[in-house]
Amino acid sequence: MSDRTAAVSRETAETDIELTLAIDGDGDSEVDTGVGFFDHMLTAFAKHGLFDLTVRCDGDTHIDDHHTVEDVGIALGDAFAEALGDKRGIRRYADRRVPLDEAVAGVVVDVSGRPYFEFAGEFSQDEVGELTSDMARHFAYSLAMNAGLTLHAEVERGVNAHHEVEALFKSLARALDDATRLDERRSDTPSTKGDL
Repeated sequence: MSDRTAAVSRETAETDIELTLAIDGDGDSEVDTGVGFFDHMLTAFAKHGLFDLTVRCDGDTHIDDHHTVEDVGIALGDAFAEALGDKRGIRRYADRRVPLDEAVAGVVVDVSGRPYFEFAGEFSQDEVGELTSDMARHFAYSLAMNAGLTLHAEVERGVNAHHEVEALFKSLARALDDATRLDERRSDTPSTKGDL
């Protein structure tokens, strides 16, 4: 197996990010973004996707959480794109639904190289801790656009935004784990065009 890892640095006037990703990991993570519930979600993402992930972000959280969450999504998307390379041998598609108590969320993904994002549903509360609930949707969008994913995400039901957001992050992790897994039957890139 090739070394499917990446290290990404991103520095803007709004954030300074250092991120590492190992797709074929053990679910280990070290995360510090300055947004507590977002740290919890990234830790859950790594654990349930079996990705090794480190994230350090120094962002303008004195303004709000937007730039931090968006830019971490961009950096993580860049890391997936770099780590996957030509995508040779991957399964490419996945569909996962995850419950958390009363909440259910789902993700359908195609590691297509064609960025596209759709979201359905809503969050029951505007904020969870320091995280604006809708930033969970925006994180998934930023990840998809920069990783080159066709990604359809949905919060199907729930009454607690903590559960809804967490189910979304876990379904995203499980779907990406499935789609990026290597298929032992395949040695080529999974496309009739020969390129993704």
